[in-house]
Formats: sequence, structure tokens, C-alpha cells
Amino acid sequence: MLMSPGESAATLIYGPNGFRVIRTGRFVTCAVSGQAISLQDLRYWSVERQEAYATPEIATRRLLGEA
Repeated sequence: MLMSPGESAATLIYGPNGFRVIRTGRFVTCAVSGQAISLQDLRYWSVERQEAYATPEIATRRLLGEA
């Protein structure tokens, strides 16, 4: 996702069935790759770690302790 100047990151609380927006924004940052993930494309996160992941592969590696 390309960000334009002035776009801000959202702050979320991740739950088992979705997330709650605490601070509005257009994207969150992948905890492993640093890639911006638009909220409409956000599909992978960890409730325990409270972090977002850009892809299922990144999420799997992180949860297995490889990332």
C-alpha cells in the first residue's frame, strides 16, 4: 500500500473476531515487515501480541517464532 503524505496510522485493539479502532487512521503497520496495511485489507493479526501482519505467511512465521 502506498501512503500519501499526511496519512496517519490507526491504533487498534485486536480481538478474536475483529478489531476495534482506538485512533482513526487509514492503515496499520505490519509488525514484521513494516509494510503499511490498509484497514480494509487487514486480515491477519495476533490477539495475544496485539500486532498486525501483512500476509498469512508472515503471520505463520511470527506465530511459530521464526520472524
